[in-house]
Amino acid sequence: MDASSNSVLQATGLEKRIHGPSGPLEILRGISLAVKPGESLAILGASGSGKSTLLGLLAGLDAPSAGEVRLLGKDIGKLDEDGRAALRAGRVGFVFQSFQLLPALTALENVLLPLELNPANDRVSARELTDRARTALEQVGLQARASHYPHQLSGGEQQRVAIARAIVDRPAVLFADEPTGNLDAETGARIIELLFGLAGSGADGSAADSRAALVLVTHDPALANRCDRIVHIRDGVLQ
Repeated sequence: MDASSNSVLQATGLEKRIHGPSGPLEILRGISLAVKPGESLAILGASGSGKSTLLGLLAGLDAPSAGEVRLLGKDIGKLDEDGRAALRAGRVGFVFQSFQLLPALTALENVLLPLELNPANDRVSARELTDRARTALEQVGLQARASHYPHQLSGGEQQRVAIARAIVDRPAVLFADEPTGNLDAETGARIIELLFGLAGSGADGSAADSRAALVLVTHDPALANRCDRIVHIRDGVLQ
């Protein structure tokens, strides 16, 4: 698949192998896909199919055994760890299945963290950054929980803090790994509405190129069907 200027994410021939006790184990084989600005893509597959591994490769959190990933026009395989972090800063958001909130920080401080780490915000006042973090918490309905620590929040509230943190810097690409996997049905439904209301090609009339591209992995067909496009992964291969 050729690189295209209208893709925010491009993967070509991705492979991932690890060495196990009985020899090399192939996790991913020949994965190629592309995502356009504002597009929502679901990677659907059973547990152990390789979808979370694929998400990590697409986001530059892990290196492939073979193949290429171009994120926001850059070949991330040619960047060192600092270069990949700099590329992602302020432009890529993550919603992890396990939330990954820092326990010693309040909800507000967790959301504020990516703003403070983004060099592009060096000239922005601390008050303005804090206001932006508060606005993100308000978007997910948690403005009243700003001073609470993660252990004082329910699972659904922690996930909403994670979403606020992921979208606070208005990223171009939002990755979500099983965003409803740890939640009950009612809370999961609220999280889905938040994701598709804040990123992807929602139904609110906003231009696609002004919204984050959404790439999520899930085993839930109902969640996948909300996306513009679905790819299925089985035994490390896109079907």
